[in-house]
Amino acid sequence: MAVARALIEDFNRDGYVSMPDAISPVQLKDLTAVLDEWTRESCDHTGPYGETMDGRPRFDVQPGVHSAETPALRRVASPVDVNDAYWRVAQDNAALDLTAAILSPNIKFYASKVNLKLPGSRTEVKYHQDFPFDPHTNMDMMTVLIFLDDVTMENGPLQLVPGSHRGPLHSLWQDGKFTGAVSPDVERDAITRSVACTGKAGDACLMHSAVLHGSSSNLTHDPRRLFIITYVAEDAQPFAPNPIPTKYDGVVVRGQSTGRVRAVPFEMDLPEYPKTASFFGQQEGQQA
Repeated sequence: MAVARALIEDFNRDGYVSMPDAISPVQLKDLTAVLDEWTRESCDHTGPYGETMDGRPRFDVQPGVHSAETPALRRVASPVDVNDAYWRVAQDNAALDLTAAILSPNIKFYASKVNLKLPGSRTEVKYHQDFPFDPHTNMDMMTVLIFLDDVTMENGPLQLVPGSHRGPLHSLWQDGKFTGAVSPDVERDAITRSVACTGKAGDACLMHSAVLHGSSSNLTHDPRRLFIITYVAEDAQPFAPNPIPTKYDGVVVRGQSTGRVRAVPFEMDLPEYPKTASFFGQQEGQQA
């Protein structure tokens, strides 16, 4: 209990917390085995492929880099919809228990994805906050990033701005275009204040949906892969369509359904629904 209280205090102060052993070694083995197979399958494709519930590609690859010799699979959208091992972990992991202790005893599943930084892929994530992609009536939303590999300072770790969950919410629209990223001025300031979230395979980083964050390329010869799950308080209702649609959207994974809605005041720009395979396409559009 003392450990849990310390983790909750760290989260409330900083907007994120590192958690060791968020999943078991067996769960880790199951997830990575599936992902290794998906990576091998990606070598048979030259661009995004597969299909999600809304018809967009499920498997996204880094343009200009991906090939059979250098696979650059960078996103699997809603892996829980196509693999039971991922759905089992989404329903049962220690990070979910901590999420319920932090946010609410009643927690819903909202979305999932796998983000990959394979060797040579040059995949980067521009600074942003998750909540402007997924606005709800309240901000009790948790992004749980489960490390499927060791995350080090060299392989593109998550970089977060402590305390940024207290505001402001930054626009992801720049010059009338939805870029999925904050303005260059905000990003430059964020870089100076960021800290890295590193750890061992099986660990996790729990992040408030309003924390400002980004990450750089993987500079090593080993993969850096994350299973990312978004959980929300059961009494939070969305203002916009789920950008990663799933058949499990809204399934209560801790506690019970109350049938209530809780709203808090905030102002922000509504997001643009992604037209590409993932938000990476939106962020790349910023450079176009």
